[in-house]
Amino acid sequence: MRKLIVQQWVTVDNIVAEEDGGLSFVSGEPFSDATNPAFKATVMGFVDSVDTLILGANTYAQAKDYWPYADEQGEYGEKLNNLTKFVASSKLDDAPWGDFPPATVTRDPAATIRELKEQSGKDIWLWGSLKLMRSLLVAGVVDEITLLVCPASRGKGTRIFEDRQDLKLVEATPFENGVAVLRYEIKK
Repeated sequence: MRKLIVQQWVTVDNIVAEEDGGLSFVSGEPFSDATNPAFKATVMGFVDSVDTLILGANTYAQAKDYWPYADEQGEYGEKLNNLTKFVASSKLDDAPWGDFPPATVTRDPAATIRELKEQSGKDIWLWGSLKLMRSLLVAGVVDEITLLVCPASRGKGTRIFEDRQDLKLVEATPFENGVAVLRYEIKK
């Protein structure tokens, strides 16, 4: 069965968005010639392990005008743009993605994910979309959370979890750029 894997960039104090909504703490981007090869391989390996991307409406709105045209993102951008996409929204009727196939809009993301998990294919990636992530945790459809922990703290901002969440560490990998990738299974 396919898994739903959440991926979030966080600070060491578990901030996923600064007070102004920014992500200035994100470091270690995998897309330049100067990037640590091991980190790039890990990020590219993750993109290769999924074939479906789930986005919340806000993340979609932020991404749709950049990613389909982000030629500078190279192979990573190409792979991301070619994933099958779903956008969770109660307001959108369609979700274009540049010249790539549009995303499918779902009004019931938990039901959509349950259906996708029953189909054959690679794993499913929930990209950002904190509000959606939290609702899918409550619905019990999240299988793993991958945290890309950046070597920074912010003290204030939006924390990844609002409530208790029990996790089981599956893998922890530090990189020379200071980022640590932590993979957790959701304890059910």
